[in-house]
Amino acid sequence: MRIIFHIDVNSAYLSWTAVEQLKNGAGVDIRTIPAIIGGDQKSRHGIVLAKSISAKKYGIRTGEPVANAFRKCPNLKTYPPDHQMYHEYSRKLMEFLRTYTTHIEQVSVDECYMDFTEIADRFTSPVEGADEIKDEVYKRFGFTVNVGISSRKVLAKMASDFEKPNKVHTLFPEEVPVKMWPLPIGELFMAGRSSVETMKKLEIYTIGDLANTDPAILELHLKSHGRKLWEFANGLDDSEVESVRAEAKGVGNSTTLPKDLTTEEEVLPVLKDLAASVGRRLRKAGQKAGMVSVEIKYHTFNQVSHQMQMERQTNQDNDIYQTAIDLFRELWSGEPIRLLGIRTSKLSEESEPEQLSLFDMKFESEETRKKKKNLRAALKKLEGKYGDGIVKKGW
Repeated sequence: MRIIFHIDVNSAYLSWTAVEQLKNGAGVDIRTIPAIIGGDQKSRHGIVLAKSISAKKYGIRTGEPVANAFRKCPNLKTYPPDHQMYHEYSRKLMEFLRTYTTHIEQVSVDECYMDFTEIADRFTSPVEGADEIKDEVYKRFGFTVNVGISSRKVLAKMASDFEKPNKVHTLFPEEVPVKMWPLPIGELFMAGRSSVETMKKLEIYTIGDLANTDPAILELHLKSHGRKLWEFANGLDDSEVESVRAEAKGVGNSTTLPKDLTTEEEVLPVLKDLAASVGRRLRKAGQKAGMVSVEIKYHTFNQVSHQMQMERQTNQDNDIYQTAIDLFRELWSGEPIRLLGIRTSKLSEESEPEQLSLFDMKFESEETRKKKKNLRAALKKLEGKYGDGIVKKGW
């Protein structure tokens, strides 16, 4: 049986900010007070990207406007995001996790899947292994993670969302009816607001209701996404943990957003995070990409994508990010966005000689011809002065 972990940093942006502040001598751990990451303390613009447990008690939700959060809790403390710092903590976490196994699929800056199967025999149980990882993360870095354990990725993901923080939960297929089916339908992975509203009209209120609904009815109302939700509700998922080295055809990342995005201002930081993740994975794999594509899934679950050939192969974050911005602007219809993704393809080894573009080849050819012409003229002068035999022929 496969053993898959889903490892998720608890309130990552807020936790990493708190750890960094404490390192720099802060007297208060912002994880213990009503605090959020997002926007600016004075302007109160932007959305809530992460919240403390204390903030959650005031009804503050990830994805809501910062202004709303302040109405709920006037004494709320807010801090702007620091994506460079977050990526550094993410990098350190992934480096540590790879000391256990390289079979890791990072799906966002703060979460990954780990195929634990090959190293499971080192521990008395998967739970013992997950507990060790969880405790060691806190000991080394000062922040906490949840670990979900299953034989299927979707169930490991669901398990990691159970009680938080700093917990290990199992959700094997035989546990689904007891642990997952009683949950509200909105807690199912990939069940967005629009889908939940449609299902409630069909009198589907829990994951168990969905699991026991005729999938044909779901397909009638939600098309192929209805079938996928039905599969997830029944714990059906045969997808593999895709480590970087297995991605011979391409490297990509996508994220389902906590709130539908409606402005380019909200989208750009997400694209920047995704580009950094993809660039990091390419470099880790020793690869460069010649093609970049952007994927958008709208709130209606309609999905579109667009791709662009790079002028030169790259694995640099900013190159990928700038191309992704161009693609996004060409592609976006203006509708609310539920998911964003960046994928690279046409990969080659980083050590391979760079293939020049047609422009580069033309430029080099003209330059070479000019040099050769000048050299011939110089040689001709030498031959005229010292005789034909002074220089070997062949030019």
